[in-house]
Amino acid sequence: MEKNIQPPKKPNPPPKPKKVRDAGPDAMENPPKRWDEADEASDESFPASDPPAKY
Repeated sequence: MEKNIQPPKKPNPPPKPKKVRDAGPDAMENPPKRWDEADEASDESFPASDPPAKY
């Protein structure tokens, strides 16, 4: 009985980096009409897991 030996598979290439925008409404494609300090703090903290303390 002959074994079918295959070469090891190549690992997947690493994912391409995603575009990250600066914080603030000026950097948004569709900025909100209203923007306050809590919005700013939340936007600046993204993608951190902890919410901002200003709410």
